[in-house]
Amino acid sequence: MGGEDVRLRAVVSLAQSMAAAHTPRESWRAAALGACEALGGSFAALSVWERGPGRLRVLVNAGERAEGEEEFPDEEMYPVHEFPEITEFLHERWAGGGEPDAWVETADGRVGEGGVASDVKSAGAGGRGSGYRHQRVAALRRRRRGCCVVAPIVLHGRAWGELYVARPVGAPVFGREDADFATVLAAVVAAGISQTERLEEVRRLAFTDPLTGLANRRLVDARLDEAVERHDADGSVVSLVVCDLNGLKGVNDTLGHAVGDRLLERFGSVLSRCGAMLPGALAARLGGDEFCLLAVGSEADEVIRVATELCDRASGLEHGEGVACGIASTGDPIGPVVSARRLFRLADAAQYRAKAARSTKPVVAGRDGEVIRLADSPPKSAHDRRRLRGSRP
Repeated sequence: MGGEDVRLRAVVSLAQSMAAAHTPRESWRAAALGACEALGGSFAALSVWERGPGRLRVLVNAGERAEGEEEFPDEEMYPVHEFPEITEFLHERWAGGGEPDAWVETADGRVGEGGVASDVKSAGAGGRGSGYRHQRVAALRRRRRGCCVVAPIVLHGRAWGELYVARPVGAPVFGREDADFATVLAAVVAAGISQTERLEEVRRLAFTDPLTGLANRRLVDARLDEAVERHDADGSVVSLVVCDLNGLKGVNDTLGHAVGDRLLERFGSVLSRCGAMLPGALAARLGGDEFCLLAVGSEADEVIRVATELCDRASGLEHGEGVACGIASTGDPIGPVVSARRLFRLADAAQYRAKAARSTKPVVAGRDGEVIRLADSPPKSAHDRRRLRGSRP
């Protein structure tokens, strides 16, 4: 098979791997690994240029990582002033088409096969002198790599970041053809990143309440199912807090829906703030005046403490009349929780009882026998059927 066929297959494989990714991290990893394999490298990294803080942030390190290199680093970033060639790209635009050329760096600075060296004037960022390669050459030596090829990634007509592929000391140095091919791969990666960003935006819209910015009912469905499965597997405590914002209809009727929306937004902020006290908790708006907080791993007493603070804070909201709050937790004596539906019905029944009693504190299933009976009894009215819905939340 000819070299062109091999590289064409590599391009197709890279595009398919990125298209099959379900998350940004999977997409970044597919991009780095695909480019690494296509260029015959031993290591590859994908980085994004963050203009605000002026830094190059590494998203993924793939392949043979050196000591201290993490696959998905949280803190690996480099100030832009250490890489002057990046600064040049930050001020460039390619909205009219075309891509900036990739270039090659070597650990010893010598001209590699094909006449490509880090200081060749035809390289992507223009005529860079020896000062431009100091940081990259030092990094190559420190990590025992012999050479690298760097390809700028252009997205929506602007420089987005870079694709970096390296070979170990002793391996053939990248040549001009490799650099040209890296430019092609960077364009494929840019297309994959664009698709990933669009999918992420779709997912965000699909699982986010547009008014409050909290999670929506669809995401609660999915997370609650996962939480109950985890509880079945390892006994993790799963707690669900269901809230009903009191007085919203009166606010809408007397002050207008704009004021009602502001009340919902303010309560959403309070819920988010309180939810942050429980590690990994999910704050959500189920719809209308109904909200919930899903916590996994926190003790029931801690969830009750947070829910009590939530009630206290809600009582002080302007135009509000507090909140009715019900809790169901597998950490309490509520019987077997065989499904997400069961836990939700218990929390909903507790919330219904809190509303009926005009309670300013949470009502907790398992600590109020009436809640269990209410959740297990068939709904008697249309209102009860809505409150204690038989379908999943």
